Amino acid sequence: MGAENTPSKAPFKSEDLIGLKYAAPLQGLLEQLHKDHEHPNRILHYDQYLSLLLLYYFNPVVTSLRGIQFASQLERVQKQLGVARASLGSLSEASHVFDPDLAQAVFESLARQACAMDVPAPLKGLPEGLAITAVDGSLLDALPKMMWALWLGPYEHAVKLHLQFEVSRGVPVQATLTQGNGNERETLKRELRAGCLYLLDRGYVDYDLYSAIMQAGSSFVARLKGDADYEVIETRPLTAEGRAAGVVSDQIVWLGGEKSGRRIPQRLRILKIHVKNQAAQGLKPRLARVSSKVKALRESKEEYDLWLVTDLLDVPAETIALLFRFRWQVELFFRWFKCVLGCKHLLAESENGVRIELYAALIASLLIVLWTGRKPTKRTLEMLQYHFLRMASTEEVEAHLAGLKKAQ
Repeated sequence: MGAENTPSKAPFKSEDLIGLKYAAPLQGLLEQLHKDHEHPNRILHYDQYLSLLLLYYFNPVVTSLRGIQFASQLERVQKQLGVARASLGSLSEASHVFDPDLAQAVFESLARQACAMDVPAPLKGLPEGLAITAVDGSLLDALPKMMWALWLGPYEHAVKLHLQFEVSRGVPVQATLTQGNGNERETLKRELRAGCLYLLDRGYVDYDLYSAIMQAGSSFVARLKGDADYEVIETRPLTAEGRAAGVVSDQIVWLGGEKSGRRIPQRLRILKIHVKNQAAQGLKPRLARVSSKVKALRESKEEYDLWLVTDLLDVPAETIALLFRFRWQVELFFRWFKCVLGCKHLLAESENGVRIELYAALIASLLIVLWTGRKPTKRTLEMLQYHFLRMASTEEVEAHLAGLKKAQ
């Protein structure tokens, strides 16, 4: 990939880019990408491209693909990241040429190493070795010309990030990208792992999915619709702790029947939970991306009932009720990912390029966990960005990171 003339107006100065040393832990992992799609005329290599994407996420003065291209011309960037000057054509071609599966492998390698300390305390009664994993999908807006990103119609395009977030370590561990109308249940079936306790919302109601999870050697706590079809085998007495957690009923059931057209050949457990939310304090509920007035009206109530189904027959009812609250951890990560890290703006237009970009953003999130030992926050990202803008010294950044570790 060749080089291009310098833009007439420089978007920032070389002195604005400091703190590049924080990319150093990645160099060993990225070196293995250097020879991917090797070509004698290539100047921009995969490891360099991924390093420039990380610079985009960590440095606030780099805000576009053109900004990345300009940064690649600066001597300090070239020296610290080991990159050569690249053209806009090179960066655009890179999003089509390089294999996103290799970026995924880097993400998964870091995910196995990262572990945040500010995670929920272990719950009593859970089987040992189960990784509590919240699962959900989130939409990212796409340009109308990104025809592959099908969603609601010819003029409304989006991509969907399907994420498995390990609550017990505070990190994303598996991510898949589909077009906006990609089926969340089918995607999860293809990505099931052993030894997990999956926390699933109502959008994952699928009896075949529940069976597949158990066959994969994992367990689940999933939200059911109130009109679910099941046959009660046993009604269990409630403890004081269960009632305090909002448990209204605890039953062993056969799930499915004539109404659903399918019955799971294993006893399951259904709990009815009465939820009491805090008062909204005058704030309007956030509506879903897809019109769902009934859901918004139901969820905005201060009190409502929900039904949970699980294959964990011997876990205390209050533990099951508390487990489902942990599902919100994946929603909090999406808020960080899209609103704080800024991953709502897509640089690439091809599916291949968007996948590489999203894995780069996930890698950036994991690097913060590895540096701080805590889940990424807006304050920590701001401190790093102040450093990159020469408004915070290296000593102040190190003191901030040391303070986070001391608070563990």
